[in-house]
Amino acid sequence: MGNNNGSQRRGLAIGCGGTVGAAWIVAALAAVRDVLDWDPREADVLIGTSAGAELVTMLGSGVGVEELVAMQEGRSTNPILLEHMRDAPGRFPPLPRPRLGAPRLSLRAAVSAQRLLTAGSGLLPIGGGDAGWLQRLAERLNPVRDWVPHQATWLVAMDYATGQRVPFGAPDAPRAALGAALRASWAIPGWLPPVSIAGRRFVDGGAGSTASVDLLAGQGLDEVVVLAPMASASRVPATGPGHFLERQLRDRMSAQLAAEIAELRAAGTRVLMLGASAEDLVVMGPNFMDGRRRLDTFRHSLRSTRLALEQGAFA
Repeated sequence: MGNNNGSQRRGLAIGCGGTVGAAWIVAALAAVRDVLDWDPREADVLIGTSAGAELVTMLGSGVGVEELVAMQEGRSTNPILLEHMRDAPGRFPPLPRPRLGAPRLSLRAAVSAQRLLTAGSGLLPIGGGDAGWLQRLAERLNPVRDWVPHQATWLVAMDYATGQRVPFGAPDAPRAALGAALRASWAIPGWLPPVSIAGRRFVDGGAGSTASVDLLAGQGLDEVVVLAPMASASRVPATGPGHFLERQLRDRMSAQLAAEIAELRAAGTRVLMLGASAEDLVVMGPNFMDGRRRLDTFRHSLRSTRLALEQGAFA
């Protein structure tokens, strides 16, 4: 699929965000479709991380924004999407396994704004959750294919031994089945177990970068649209003790994303970044896996992301 913007090449990068962030992302996709008059399925490159990988899997499989909106609003008639929403993970992780994930990662993580988060992820226990709902989504959307129809759809996971981010689906990445790549990108350390691909263990790409937009460098893109619910354009102070940890993560993810965007812009690529605003975060709450806040987040973000997009510009 190519994009409908003439000779301009546009990429779409969608970051991590859990259950609540996914709702925000769908609202942002609706804003992108309406304000830019552009179908996100027509991006020249789709790159997604964790919840973002889930969404680009759907887009790359041909699921349109209107179907995603209907899924969030509970009025979808698509049995695959209906089952997927019913199967969403819970608010809290199940009991983990009694061993650390990758204790040596702290010695190998590359220097970045997210280095502490990357290194710390290896000190969490092996997650005890079941990512079967993601495997079923991948298989049911693409029953006779190894990957989605959109050829440039990349799902980012992090090598649990080295901290290297790998965009599965990209030409130089190890070959992976779609379900395994999606589970790997979503494998939150301490919540879901690592996924073995090509003899290596992979976890949630968000442990290395919230959206990995720097991996789009060299792709000849004129523009990149970035949707990142776990990053913000400006610092958002914590409003209570429950928000402290979330803001610590957000500050590091935001700084890392800003550095990656600066790298793309320095190479001449225009970037439009939508992150969660302070008003969004009041509705979303501190636990991005709290599905009780999903619908309110979606409804609020339909307005907030559209307003932010109307006020923004590529730079």
